[in-house]
Amino acid sequence: MTQIKTILTHGDYELRGQFMLGSNYTFLVDVHHEGETAQAVYKPSKGEQPLWDFPDNTLALRECAAYQLSEALGFHLVPVTIYRDDGPHGPGSLQQYIEYDVDYHYFNFSVEDKQKLRPVVLFDILANNADRKGSHVFFEDDTHRLFAIDHGICFHEEPKLRTVVWDFAGQAIPDELLAPLASAASWAERFEPYLNSREIEALFLRAEELYTAKVFPRPIQGRRAYPYPPI
Repeated sequence: MTQIKTILTHGDYELRGQFMLGSNYTFLVDVHHEGETAQAVYKPSKGEQPLWDFPDNTLALRECAAYQLSEALGFHLVPVTIYRDDGPHGPGSLQQYIEYDVDYHYFNFSVEDKQKLRPVVLFDILANNADRKGSHVFFEDDTHRLFAIDHGICFHEEPKLRTVVWDFAGQAIPDELLAPLASAASWAERFEPYLNSREIEALFLRAEELYTAKVFPRPIQGRRAYPYPPI
């Protein structure tokens, strides 16, 4: 992980192509540094479509905040993600590219693999993820390690949770997943480059509420709890 982070932080970009699905501009790049090359996904801030409920040009920053949250929790779900000012299309996020089977996703996961999603659910509640589609969680080809991506519309200060993964609603949260929340108040410096003070405060409040409740919440009645499209 350290090597990947070094390459993404200091390497030179080489554009390889554009991902055509999705509403925001997203590119596949090779990043070269000291003889090493890593593939990455580059999301320039100026390629983001405006949203009525999120501040303009903040989605790439939220991608980076999601990585910081994943690391603070010790879940390591989000591929290495950094923010750089010198991208070929301007400032934006740069995320390690993971090889995976695009045809294997939440809606056809095995029973055993679905049982591995509790950390994703806890992460999404904390991040207030407004768009957890079924294709945004997957297992790496070589290692079968679980990853989660596409976190541009997270961390709103108002409740926005929309996810397809409600499998554990009402169940007790395992102690080992709850344990990192005890030190959530110490995470502030991780998020200050990416989120505003109200969003950080709301994150800590969600952590406190979850740590106290110790139960995965159920969908809130009266508002949409699923993303569209779901995959």
